[in-house]
Amino acid sequence: MRCIADGATRRHGDAAICGATLIGMQRVPLASVLAGGDRRSLGRAHEVTALVLEQPKRFRELIACLWSGDPIVRMRAADAAEKASAQNPALLKPFKAELLGLLIETEQQEVQWHLAQMIPRLALIAVERQRAVQIFRSFLKARGSLVRTSGLQALADLSRHDAGLRSEVMERLEDAARTGTAAMRARARILLQEFRRGSR
Repeated sequence: MRCIADGATRRHGDAAICGATLIGMQRVPLASVLAGGDRRSLGRAHEVTALVLEQPKRFRELIACLWSGDPIVRMRAADAAEKASAQNPALLKPFKAELLGLLIETEQQEVQWHLAQMIPRLALIAVERQRAVQIFRSFLKARGSLVRTSGLQALADLSRHDAGLRSEVMERLEDAARTGTAAMRARARILLQEFRRGSR
């Protein structure tokens, strides 16, 4: 059994260790589990990821935490939602409208990073994809390198389902590979290699 806790993924010989952690969280509000400490730590976000994967009905509660008044809770909720949806993208489906709305509203960088990973996992119609593309284009002008890098990745991910976006993304990747921050250059080179392999 795989258990995610204390910031690392572990394999326990005794599955009861992991089970006890999740059972202990069953009646505790996720916002309380995610609160505390400061923004340098993900706290118990990994445990919340494991919990919502085992109890998908609680994913709604986790999504609600993205609108918490506490920026630490929002940051950790975004991290947990992203990691859970990476393993089970269907978790996001009921919350498409809410996530697209949050993408427009939020100014918190940590939430923006994770939305850039989650939004391309949604089944977007053309108008929704175009709206997301506009927001991710604006990410490329952000002050933070990680936001710019996440915007670049999101545009690349969206272009895999939109041939009309492909040429723009290739140009942006080539430019980022030459003139971007260190993080953007590294990501752009990886993405360019993937795109070029895919076109063969």
